[in-house]
Amino acid sequence: MPDANVTPSRFCSSNVWSPGNFTSMSAEELSDAEVVREILGGQREMYRVLVRRYQDVLYRHAYRMVGQPDDAEDIVQKTLVNGFQKLNRCRDPERVGGWLFRIAANLCKDFLKSPRRADLSIEGASATVVDRSRPDADLEREELKDRVQQALERLSPEQREAFVLKHLEGRSYGEMTALLGASKSALKMRVLRAREELQTLLKVYHEQ
Repeated sequence: MPDANVTPSRFCSSNVWSPGNFTSMSAEELSDAEVVREILGGQREMYRVLVRRYQDVLYRHAYRMVGQPDDAEDIVQKTLVNGFQKLNRCRDPERVGGWLFRIAANLCKDFLKSPRRADLSIEGASATVVDRSRPDADLEREELKDRVQQALERLSPEQREAFVLKHLEGRSYGEMTALLGASKSALKMRVLRAREELQTLLKVYHEQ
């Protein structure tokens, strides 16, 4: 399974926000709100500053949600395009990172609910191949990661999102509330249900 911390470089491939030689420290030192104001004022190339700031965290979340690098890349690309096109709808430019995150989170959930995703999950589960030439310890770790990923895929999108944010990204319930707009009590319940479901699923996998 690829590492969620390895971020592809394709997100900066567009002419709209290709990094190029745009490395001005004055631009990087601007606040998010100032960057947004510059973009909306006509400095479209400033959007690449926001891309550099947030593409990594967006990719890590998307990968942990959908489980496939190519799909995660597509979701981040769509997020960045949507964010650029709809930036004037961001009500709080100082928190534009959270706004972009919500776009990505919604795209992830839409993807997980799509019929195409269901078909791919079945195909992927049946096509899992284990490299037996690797050391036993590496094999065990890889198999465990695969089982956890398969178990995560069985959760509802909402439960999976809450579990990923809390236990894989280490966010507080306050942060989760700000990002998702759900109450703390609702998020705690989603995390609890996700834990219970994962424990049951991993126990079944262990017994197989």
